[in-house]
Amino acid sequence: MTQPCILNLSCLDRPGVVHAVSGFLLEHGANIEEAAQFHDRDTGLFFMRVQFSGARTSVPELRGALETFANPLSARWQLHEAMAKMRAVVFVSSEGHCLNDLLFRWKYGHLPIEVCAVISNHRTLEPMAEAHGVPFHHFEVTPESKAAVERDQLRIVDAQKAELVVLARYMQVFSDSACAALAGRAINIHHSFLPSFKGARPYQQAHDRGVKLIGATAHYVTSTLDEGPIIEQDVARVDHSMSVEDLAALGRDTECQVLARAVRWHSEHRVLVDGSKTVVFA
Repeated sequence: MTQPCILNLSCLDRPGVVHAVSGFLLEHGANIEEAAQFHDRDTGLFFMRVQFSGARTSVPELRGALETFANPLSARWQLHEAMAKMRAVVFVSSEGHCLNDLLFRWKYGHLPIEVCAVISNHRTLEPMAEAHGVPFHHFEVTPESKAAVERDQLRIVDAQKAELVVLARYMQVFSDSACAALAGRAINIHHSFLPSFKGARPYQQAHDRGVKLIGATAHYVTSTLDEGPIIEQDVARVDHSMSVEDLAALGRDTECQVLARAVRWHSEHRVLVDGSKTVVFA
């Protein structure tokens, strides 16, 4: 009997897809514990996430059977072991609030991940990583060294067999080739003022404009800066009495919460990419 597994599947919608998937799992002795599906009316695509247990066949055998099953549907699919913690590498610069929050949640079992390494272009947060027993890798990034550094950083990601890369306020822009190498497994967090308040000091800009809402966005990394498929967003209400520092503090809290939810949903295989959007079975 195999351990609990998660099947993610997407294909063009047609009558009988849910029945076919359920029948396939029944044929292999599996019991469905959780199921969710979505039909995108704009694209005609169907998305499904199924968590099941008790299959008589092993995971490798199930993958082989799924290959045959999915061909007539022209379906894209992934099969994951539900209890396996997702290996993650965190990139960070000098702001530590998101890193600190992720390490805390990981250490106390609130995120189903295994933080394997922290990579940074500053040494500021090295003590934080070391305090949690996580290897810290420092790379000084200059315009001349950026390409070589990026290759070395990706070697660390590959060596750690990381399924997830988290940009926890990493203030360097990945190249197009790096974005392609990390497609679908790199999550970035930023304040939700984009594109209204781009550039330096966004909270000062927001304060000067008298905004009433601030927020944060977690999205997948693509070669188009800050425009990848959005996983999660949230906002907090502010008013005229709050200082720039108050806005920044509230913004940091919101960033931590939004990033943690995005990391959880990704590591639980609840996020399916739908073109420039995502389907999130939270």
